[in-house]
Amino acid sequence: MQEIPHSELIINPDGSIFHLHLRPDEIADTVILVGDPGRVDTVAKYFDSIEVQKSNREFISKTGYVGSRRLTVLSTGIGVGNIDIVMTELDALVNVDFSTRTVKQERRSLRILRLGTSGALQPDIPVGSILMSDISAGTDGLLNFYAEREKVCIGELERAFVKHTEWNSQLPTPYFVPAAKLFTELFGNEILHGITISAPGFYGPQGRVVRLGLHDAEMLAKIESFEFNGQRISNFEMESSAIAGLSLLLGHQAATICAIITNRHLRNVEADYQFIVKQMIEKAIEKLSAKFTIDN
Repeated sequence: MQEIPHSELIINPDGSIFHLHLRPDEIADTVILVGDPGRVDTVAKYFDSIEVQKSNREFISKTGYVGSRRLTVLSTGIGVGNIDIVMTELDALVNVDFSTRTVKQERRSLRILRLGTSGALQPDIPVGSILMSDISAGTDGLLNFYAEREKVCIGELERAFVKHTEWNSQLPTPYFVPAAKLFTELFGNEILHGITISAPGFYGPQGRVVRLGLHDAEMLAKIESFEFNGQRISNFEMESSAIAGLSLLLGHQAATICAIITNRHLRNVEADYQFIVKQMIEKAIEKLSAKFTIDN
């Protein structure tokens, strides 16, 4: 097996990986991702015990148990750039032998669930609801840097979206990737489902105008009106596409669920949204810690 150069995969002197500061034995097979480092404690308070705590920059993690289920909760910070780091390093922790710096012959697949916040784009998606990204659309271009992205993307959906929105050729080519069926079935009809757009920014890339104008003032309306085989774009956020896409390329199972804290179409927002986030976390912990076919 070919050795991975030190410059390509940096391992700290204590045997932990460069950014996450985790060692291979310190993560569970089921990983909860949150953007806000402060939300790690909010999730971990539902753990019965904690065996590992690590912190470096915005990457805070705790690994412990809920009953007999071992879980890791890890903060990513904001945006797909951080997701590129997190997903690559999580995969290396389980699929690279740090002593030989080679890829293991027997691959390990993680279950990765992001818990986020989001803004709805359709008038019938209420603030206070919880929504799963059955499909995530990346307008960030991250997945386009990796080989064989077309094998995990939904090409027909991409082409329809580009045509409908008259997508600006100066922007990154959008990519659409599905969530792991394991998670869509796990949550079923207990929460809402839709297509989520991950934007590379919070303001202009999501159609917000403060002082700078947009290259296409009608882009938000075009996205709202897009429909493909009865499916609509449901919401905006900033990470789900990279998580879903990189997971598929690397052989992991991943999905994103978000608490809807604003509705862009109706122009309303829930400023005190922590109760919605709490409901989402409790639902996720209940599902992930239950004795379920998730282990199969």
